[in-house]
Amino acid sequence: MAKKEPQSQPNKPHASYGIPFSVLDVAPIVQGGTVAESLRNSLDLAQHAESWGYNRYWLAEHHNSPSIASSATSVVIGHVAGGTSHIRVGAGGIMLPNHAPLVIAEQFGTLEALFPGRIDLGLGRAPGTDQLTATALRGERGTNGGNFPDQLEQLRAFMDPQSFEKAMAVRAIPGEGADIPIWLLGSSDFSAQLAGQLGLPFAFAGHFSPTFTVPAMKLYRSSFKPSAVLDEPYGMVAVNVVAADTDEEAAYLATSMQQLFLGFVRGRPGPLPPPVKDMESLWTQQEKYMLQQQLGSSIAGSPATVKVKLSQYIEATGADEIMIAAHIFDHAARVRSYEIIAGL
Repeated sequence: MAKKEPQSQPNKPHASYGIPFSVLDVAPIVQGGTVAESLRNSLDLAQHAESWGYNRYWLAEHHNSPSIASSATSVVIGHVAGGTSHIRVGAGGIMLPNHAPLVIAEQFGTLEALFPGRIDLGLGRAPGTDQLTATALRGERGTNGGNFPDQLEQLRAFMDPQSFEKAMAVRAIPGEGADIPIWLLGSSDFSAQLAGQLGLPFAFAGHFSPTFTVPAMKLYRSSFKPSAVLDEPYGMVAVNVVAADTDEEAAYLATSMQQLFLGFVRGRPGPLPPPVKDMESLWTQQEKYMLQQQLGSSIAGSPATVKVKLSQYIEATGADEIMIAAHIFDHAARVRSYEIIAGL
């Protein structure tokens, strides 16, 4: 059987790598910045990414974070899709246990009706936040993600065009019959195996779970069963990349990401901070080690450095598509980073 990409209008693969490149965004809120600025910057980056041939622009659901403006993910997807013309826009992802499946079917059915052939729905089972905030989000549903397979089945039923013929008592309108690729997202082995068993495309969070990337991708492929969605497995991997004109400049810009994650490690999250000349005075050796466990796959460097390291990363993971995340304080530098990657 021939491999089918999980999208109706694929862009050209990256000229140097032969696979599509995409963008993962959280609409970062920087120190001294505002949510409104963050959302404007996300649209600006999406418009540039579209012009440079990136395949998708995904936004991630996180909550109670001073550095992330994409918590109302469906709304931000509409904002970005409305300001672009052909790049696919989607969720990377919607944390399904935070929502009733019917609501997500209606929201994404609406998005697909507004932007036909351009909407992706990536689904995760983590809360995307701390437990206290998860409880506030989920209310009396009280799920911890353990019923994720059941929620996924409900959501797919609401969107199945044959569901009405099966006399479902509740219909998702909009949503029923919507042509929306559903992806499973993961940072460990659970969703990798489930995606394989269901024959769905899979996206792995390699940008913050590097240790499990290769094992999860292998498990996905070994578990894969052909389905009406895919004949063969299709795996996408997210990775942090900071590209600049020199290795030194890229390393400097990458300290914003390191400081951001250091705040998470210390339990004191904040807006994305400006870069610093030296991280050694900011972290302990133990904290440095802990960040290495989260950010170990990150790539920072000049065009020549990034080109080589991305090639090695793609070979190691066997990814069918790469999704680039970039926590860069200065918006112009962030845009430039994606421009460099597109032109490698």
